[in-house]
Amino acid sequence: MARVEMTMPKMGESIMEGTVLKWLKQVGDTIEQDESVLEVATDKVDTEVPAIHAGVLQEILVQEGQVVAVGAPIAIVETDAANAGASAPAAAQATATSSDNGVAAVPYLPEAGDPQANQAQAVSAPAAQPQPGRFYSPLVLSIAREEGISMADLEYLPGTGSEGRVTKKDILDYVAGGKKPLGAAQAAAAQPAAQQAPATPALQAAVPAAQPVAQTPAAAPKAAPSVSGNQELIEMDRMRKMIAQRMVDSKRISPHVTSFVEADVTDIVNWRNKHKDGYKKREGENLTFTPIFIQAIARAIQDFPNINVSVEGDYIIKKRDINVGVAVALPSGNLIVPVIHNADQLNLNGLSKRVNDLANRARANKLKPEDLEGGTYTVSNVGSFGNVMGTPIIMQPQVAIMAVGAIKKKPAVIETPQGDLIGIRHFMFLSHSYDHRVVDGSLGGQFVRRVADYLEQFDPNTAI
Repeated sequence: MARVEMTMPKMGESIMEGTVLKWLKQVGDTIEQDESVLEVATDKVDTEVPAIHAGVLQEILVQEGQVVAVGAPIAIVETDAANAGASAPAAAQATATSSDNGVAAVPYLPEAGDPQANQAQAVSAPAAQPQPGRFYSPLVLSIAREEGISMADLEYLPGTGSEGRVTKKDILDYVAGGKKPLGAAQAAAAQPAAQQAPATPALQAAVPAAQPVAQTPAAAPKAAPSVSGNQELIEMDRMRKMIAQRMVDSKRISPHVTSFVEADVTDIVNWRNKHKDGYKKREGENLTFTPIFIQAIARAIQDFPNINVSVEGDYIIKKRDINVGVAVALPSGNLIVPVIHNADQLNLNGLSKRVNDLANRARANKLKPEDLEGGTYTVSNVGSFGNVMGTPIIMQPQVAIMAVGAIKKKPAVIETPQGDLIGIRHFMFLSHSYDHRVVDGSLGGQFVRRVADYLEQFDPNTAI
């Protein structure tokens, strides 16, 4: 009989702690190796933490909402399943009477007629609407493949995990129920039954097992502001709170200055129009302007390496690697910035594939912590929203960020050997915000002008 500590794993080079969002397993549950046990949030991404050992979860050491340092113990797993099965009730009873911190823990045991138990049974009904693009853990996908469950049925399968994710228990319950098709007709038939479930939050039935009655003391929450009847009060989600704090911190840390340049990108527009259909057919991906912008920025950083720095106290840290972050808008309305590492070493095709991969995984909530680390410069495409220019806020600890605006047709003076002519050209504004502590107007202005020069000098014969 062996008791093994489960510790908070390291989820990235710069991540030193994580917040426990939800326990997917409770005391007494049997867990398999590599099965997801809990969900953890870091300042980079939310992720599920798998079990390193198979066995029975004997004790939960960290409660939901608590912040835990990397390497700290979070649970105790009994790895001798045969003996652990018999000792689990006793362990649970012992936990109910005492724990390491002296706080009693009372497990939730649903009784007949309990509305929470009824609600837990109701989740086995198919979802009324499909959930396309939802994240599925490798374990869930493996079970689906083994049981011949299609992705269409998975999209209709209701999930009890965070943000409606399908857990191992959800899919096994579905398999045990006979794997009936979960199409729209079945979902419509199941909807009236689901509506009979009480309005108690779904998480209430899943969370309380073996949780302490008394939680670790925390600061009293701020009182919600009062609103009138024609106003709606919306609490920020965790990611929005984090974005808000980082933006405030950046404006407090860095004195922002923004320089603007207008670039003639006619050759780029014509080149993309010529190649985008063939590229889509060959690669199965869209050919966007973003890789071209990143290539020009990487080349300009090579010309002006003092823009590729960070500040620590009275020291300037110059970075040899050119890692360009790309701001991606998420379906939730939040923003995330995955990083293209060593962007200066990729050709246009490599940059295009990397941009598409990161953007797709960002919107599907499948980014890894390392995808968000190590950025040395950031670009934000405000033109994708129809904006002609912007004043972006620097991603700390970087010292500069560029916004690229919408491409617009304009009449322009064209110089020719025969004289000046008026023609229609494609123009775009570049907005360059930089930290005036270490980047003066000369460097900041020259850098954005150099990026524009590289865009205007784009070779229309470039192969991709």
